[in-house]
Amino acid sequence: MSQLLEEILSKDNMTQAYKKVKANKGTCGADGVGMDEIDDYLRKNWKTIKEEIRNRKYRPQPVRRVEIPKESGGTRSLGIPTVVDRFIQQAIAQVLTPIYEPLFSENSYGFRPNRCCEMAIQKVLEYMNDGFQWVVDIDIEKFFDHVNHDKLITLVMKHVKDGEIVSLIRKYLKSGIMMDDEYKESVIGFAQGGNLSPLLSNIILNELDKELEARGLNYARYADDCLILVGSQKAADRVMKNVSKFIEKKLGLKVNMTKSKVTKPNDIKYLGFGFFRDNRSKLWKAKPHQKSVEKLKKKLKQLTSRSWGVDRDHRLRRIKQVLRGWDNYFRIGKFKEICGRIDRNLRYRLRMCIWKQWKTVGRRYKALRQLGMEKETAWKWANSRKGYARVASSPILTYTVTNKRLAKRGLASMTDLYQKINKTCLA
Repeated sequence: MSQLLEEILSKDNMTQAYKKVKANKGTCGADGVGMDEIDDYLRKNWKTIKEEIRNRKYRPQPVRRVEIPKESGGTRSLGIPTVVDRFIQQAIAQVLTPIYEPLFSENSYGFRPNRCCEMAIQKVLEYMNDGFQWVVDIDIEKFFDHVNHDKLITLVMKHVKDGEIVSLIRKYLKSGIMMDDEYKESVIGFAQGGNLSPLLSNIILNELDKELEARGLNYARYADDCLILVGSQKAADRVMKNVSKFIEKKLGLKVNMTKSKVTKPNDIKYLGFGFFRDNRSKLWKAKPHQKSVEKLKKKLKQLTSRSWGVDRDHRLRRIKQVLRGWDNYFRIGKFKEICGRIDRNLRYRLRMCIWKQWKTVGRRYKALRQLGMEKETAWKWANSRKGYARVASSPILTYTVTNKRLAKRGLASMTDLYQKINKTCLA
């Protein structure tokens, strides 16, 4: 057995991979074995699986294909390997990543250690403010579905001179797809949801990085999302033509010319961000794109639905989780005004939920009295036939179910979270 395969199958590496897969949770694959069953399954079968890997007899299970909706319409295919295969893929990725990391570009930020979306956005802003204000936004159509297996394996073999490892990776590429209980061969592409997929995507897209660097272009790439910034429209048009040709001819991928475009910074959406030129500083800055804001509003609308039958504390915890995650992701952007609007809408919708939870005249009267409302006024509003929306926006609830009381109960303020994050960033 090769030294590299021995390292992959070592107890320390496998333990680390196991913990990673368990921490990520996730659903079951085509075999139906879930996270709650994996411990027992591995105790019974791991010795056999390990010997099969060593003897090149292991056969990965097909990935379970699911379709998830895209913001822009249509669907994105997501391949879900079995838990065991996620475990093995993670072990492979942990050993191969240190080999490839020194080879990857400084302008590549996706699926890499100690790199993130924020760094990609900062790099883009740096180029914009250096005067490169024409953007080449190239959209690779369904990247994960169109990767050529032979091309990818050839690139892997440049730096992994190990037939056993290469053979195992090829088996994962050829493992097939299960969709609606129907098996399909995988002759092209690989599963977007696999633990090895991020590394494989960077291996093939590193060829694009090399080409862009050879041309002396300013760019930032996060997975298959790449922005190229140049100084003039003429140069941008030329780059669009030449780079698109390289992607299709040399990498065997397809450029979606409908979505690809040459434009100015304020007309693009990149990693959920939009860009604007600040009138005071005369610098380009980032902000959450309007589509990202609308997505957040949709999520909060679901969490504040009157038909969602959960207790108030659980509802407030989920809202806080969503707001904190959103604020952290977009922390380098400017969105203070958005925070104020979101906070006002949240309080309004929660008051509707509270009014519905009180339900009866008696409960409403009692609650209003406990919150300081006079008897006559409390009785009048308890008997009101006005709809939830009108009551929630009326003085009767804003006076009793105050902002302060909502905060005390656990409602997170997006504005407060934004200010805390900005103080941390500036510290």
